Amino acid sequence: MGRRRRRLAGDAPRGRPADAPFRYRHQGSLATIGRKSAVADFGWIKLHGAIAWWLWGAVHVGFLAGLRNRTTVIINWMWSHVTQRAGIRLFTMSGRDGMG
Repeated sequence: MGRRRRRLAGDAPRGRPADAPFRYRHQGSLATIGRKSAVADFGWIKLHGAIAWWLWGAVHVGFLAGLRNRTTVIINWMWSHVTQRAGIRLFTMSGRDGMG
C-alpha cells in the first residue's frame, strides 16, 4: 500500500493532472413488480408494464459478468416463462425448533 500512496502522491508534482473528485450521477431507477410488469424512471422518461419489464431484463443481463452467466440466466428465465414456474422460493419453519 505504501508504494501506491507514494505513486499517487508523486503524480501531482510531475505535472500530471490530478483525478477529478468523485461525483455521483443517478442513471435512473428500474424495479420489477411481477411477471411482465415493471417500472422504469430515468427522469426524462417514465415507463411501466411489459416494456419496462423487458428493459429491466435486458439491463439486468447486461450487467452480469461473463457470457456463461448471461446465457444461464437467459435460459433459466425462458424455461421459467414457458413452464409458468414461480421464481420465488419460500422457506418456512414447520416445528418448534425451526428445524424441518
